[in-house]
Amino acid sequence: MTRDYFVLDDLNTENKTVILRVDINSPVDPESGKLLDLTRIRSHLNTIEHLRESKLVLIGHQSRPGKADYVSLKSHAASMSRLLRRRVKFVDELIGQRAQNAIKRMKPGDVILLENVRFFAEEIALDKSPIDVQCKSNIVSNLAPLADYFVNDAFGAAHRAQPSLIGFTNVLPSAAGLLMEKEMATLNKVLTSDKHPCVVILGGAKAIDSMEVARNLLNNKIADKILTTGVVANLFLTAKGYDLGKPNLRYLESEFQDLKWIIGTAKDLLKKYNSNIETPMDLIGNNNGKRAVEYLESLPSKYQIFDIGLETIVKYSNILNKAKMIIANGPAGVFELDEFSFGTNEIFYAISSSKAYSVVGGGETIVAIDRMGIAEGFDHISTGGGACINYLAGRTLPAIEALKNSKKLFSKKIKKIASQ
Repeated sequence: MTRDYFVLDDLNTENKTVILRVDINSPVDPESGKLLDLTRIRSHLNTIEHLRESKLVLIGHQSRPGKADYVSLKSHAASMSRLLRRRVKFVDELIGQRAQNAIKRMKPGDVILLENVRFFAEEIALDKSPIDVQCKSNIVSNLAPLADYFVNDAFGAAHRAQPSLIGFTNVLPSAAGLLMEKEMATLNKVLTSDKHPCVVILGGAKAIDSMEVARNLLNNKIADKILTTGVVANLFLTAKGYDLGKPNLRYLESEFQDLKWIIGTAKDLLKKYNSNIETPMDLIGNNNGKRAVEYLESLPSKYQIFDIGLETIVKYSNILNKAKMIIANGPAGVFELDEFSFGTNEIFYAISSSKAYSVVGGGETIVAIDRMGIAEGFDHISTGGGACINYLAGRTLPAIEALKNSKKLFSKKIKKIASQ
């Protein structure tokens, strides 16, 4: 299969120094510093094992400045060591002399993890800067001369344009890791599938992204039905002319500065694809922590909407049961509160028990599925929230574009090495 980017099998990494960008951004207990979930670390183990004959330098991030979980990667290295059953040495620097010396002393089979790349200001300061600027950053300038290859396995951060994600690709032959390759292959399969009916469930609060996903999948005749839940549903209901009530309007106004434009976008989609877009028939308001059923004819509501109602769940479940492909992103309501998790739980149960090929993504989606213990019921659970939804929306992902460009730059060099 011909790809427009390098994969690991294209590189001879034995005895070579490889910089591997991972996405091990994990939930952290702010008091103890203990990692609460190792899912993202586990997702990279296959790539790390594939590179076990190389000198492997791991770089990654944890949270962002100002957040309670903006911490060192020391605990990540310890967790990774336990999972791999081999030592992952932690170096509490990124580009300093200790980090550089640690890399120079490595032997094949060694693995080191450098400090949180976001501790270094330019990782965020250069976000979205041109790639020729990023490849001259201090991070790249100091680390690239010590390495033979760069491998990007951080699909969850592929929608970012930062030095550790795209800067190395102009100066080192760069490839997609096994996780990155799998994510792209699966989402490409979705975008080129002939499985119908294809049902897409869009929930959560990323409304603008969700509308772009709906537009892309409907325009390209990939989706047959869009089922809206969560804040996405509230916006489409508003676009249909329903008054959701002051508490909900205040919430939408606080969340979206360009609310009128978003409502206008929803109206345009409904005008063109009204029969393809489903909105809830009943909603659940939060009445002092208790479920309050709200039918459309009883609107406006004096309660803030926290879930979808039973009639909507039944209708959506019947549609899902007939699907051949299902794509889901975002919960149906405030699932973190048990009282309002019913809609999310029932919709995800319906997907997991269906015979359709199912692909789900988004941080909250994964948390809900893990909490329910039904992960095995899905064909693919994407590690990327923003990356997944941007890919499905038809947007270019900077990290992936950078990998494609790297193949153009280094194809002759890789072919020459392979022939030796």
